[in-house]
Amino acid sequence: MNQEAFQQIAHTIPVEPGIYKYFDKQGTLLYVGKAKSLRKRVSSYFTKTFTGYKTHELVQRIHHIEFTIVDSEQDAFLLENALIKEYQPKYNINLKDDKTYPYIVIKKEPYPRIFLTRRKWNDGSEYLGPFTSAGRVRELISFIKQYIPLRSCKLNLTEQNIQKGKFKVCLEYHLGNCKGPCEALQNEADYQEGIQLVRNVLKGNLGAVIQHYKLIMQGHAAQLNFEQAEQIRKKIEHLENYQAKSVIVSKHLTNLDVFSIVKEDDKAYVNYLMVQNGTIVQTHTVPVETKLEETEEEVLEFVIGNLRTSFNSLANEIIVPFPIEYPDKELIITIPKAGDKRKLLELSLKNVAYFKAELVKKKILHLEGKTDTEQKKVLYELQNYLQLSSAPLHIECFDNSNFQGAYPVSAMVCFKNGIPSKNDYRKFNVKTVEGINDFATMKEVVYRRYKRVLAEEAPLPDLIIIDGGKGQLSAALESIKALNLLGSTTLVGLAKNEEELFFAGDQESIKLPLNSDSLKLVRRIRDEVHRFGIGFHRNQRPGIGPQTITQLLKTFRSLKNIKAQSEKNLAAEIGTAKAALLMAYFKQV
Repeated sequence: MNQEAFQQIAHTIPVEPGIYKYFDKQGTLLYVGKAKSLRKRVSSYFTKTFTGYKTHELVQRIHHIEFTIVDSEQDAFLLENALIKEYQPKYNINLKDDKTYPYIVIKKEPYPRIFLTRRKWNDGSEYLGPFTSAGRVRELISFIKQYIPLRSCKLNLTEQNIQKGKFKVCLEYHLGNCKGPCEALQNEADYQEGIQLVRNVLKGNLGAVIQHYKLIMQGHAAQLNFEQAEQIRKKIEHLENYQAKSVIVSKHLTNLDVFSIVKEDDKAYVNYLMVQNGTIVQTHTVPVETKLEETEEEVLEFVIGNLRTSFNSLANEIIVPFPIEYPDKELIITIPKAGDKRKLLELSLKNVAYFKAELVKKKILHLEGKTDTEQKKVLYELQNYLQLSSAPLHIECFDNSNFQGAYPVSAMVCFKNGIPSKNDYRKFNVKTVEGINDFATMKEVVYRRYKRVLAEEAPLPDLIIIDGGKGQLSAALESIKALNLLGSTTLVGLAKNEEELFFAGDQESIKLPLNSDSLKLVRRIRDEVHRFGIGFHRNQRPGIGPQTITQLLKTFRSLKNIKAQSEKNLAAEIGTAKAALLMAYFKQV
């Protein structure tokens, strides 16, 4: 849908809060969004220039729009989350968390059983959770059975059946794990007391359980039943030891939700700590894939809504690392600077950083410290998949980098025997290319690199990887031909998203096996050239951050227009200090 077509329907869009849905020509749902004012939000897609390619592509695909008006921002927020979860539109944030979480169910039946389940039935039973780990649930159930005697049998313990004497106590009764309700040795009220203790344990409220047993112990002691009192004392001691081992943050804190985030490019990782009665009872980290250059704040708001709903959180306070716009006005949002809440946030940040690091370790291959045989094994495997004449003991990889069409640079990393050779890394300021042209840039830097290699009579790499599409690979091949290096080295392209390798001119790409060490090594090389290139690129920017650059591009539309502005015009937009930095930078380049 273009701007002209949109203007014909703009006046029909409601001004109330609600959600909007974008559809393509085939009626496929592309995107779901929420808004305080539907007309203002939807109009922004068609009246401003987006610097992100994905957003531009979305707008081009919109064929028709549907709206749902709601009473409040909070209703819009909840409805948006529900629709995204149900339909998973292509351009919405994708919460890559497809686990089925376990619950502890208190079955709706006489003398209820408790057990683990992964399915919630609308049967009137009470479902506690969900929990992030089935192992944790089994540990809790084992703990409960050890200290709170409840039945585990499947007998139909109706009052009528018990009165008829249909059942006999089993071994569990003799072991002390059950009080024998099947023979009316325990009444319903006493059993329900045990069920309430279970609820307290699962909510991290062990203090209430310990206090319950202290009263029982005192009752036994008052009646001179010292043996029973000693058994209860040991139980209390074990409960107190278990409580001491629990992650207790502070006895002064009650119920809180803690969230932290790490975001890089189109991937983010969010950690969630659920705190109840001052104790961490749940911890969970989820990976997130962003689609439309969403900010950290937007991603965190979306994930908080999902996780609080999924884990049935009733906490009235959340702890976050920076301000967010959360629509629930009754929810307290805290950004702690010190104290127990700050420690909680730091713990959450440690968890999310650890999760990300472990995920990276699983995906990429580190050959440092490995034997020569182990290193060569991976390279021989890669040789076999690519059908090379020899093992690629020396690999070089190129990548272009620019920020929203500004400050283009390139980088090259070198791996020898599967290990980074950082002394051989190279950075390239683009010299001959005007504007942003990835093909011409790749042609230039590949030519410069290997012309220098030839001049210095240095060894050529066995394998050159071009991180980009077929156009960039073809451009690099032109330089290899110009230097008469065809046959002296092998050149392959690496698809940006699919992690597939391809040779120039081939119709079919080469897909390395998903869990192979070869693919992990290629991923590591790609990630390293990204890291190195981005670090170099940041140093090339004129001392201002991405938000300022984005602000300038929105106002002046292009880098060319920004360069044409006077220092006074720039200062009016971004302030005197930043304007001076920018003007000094433009004089240098």
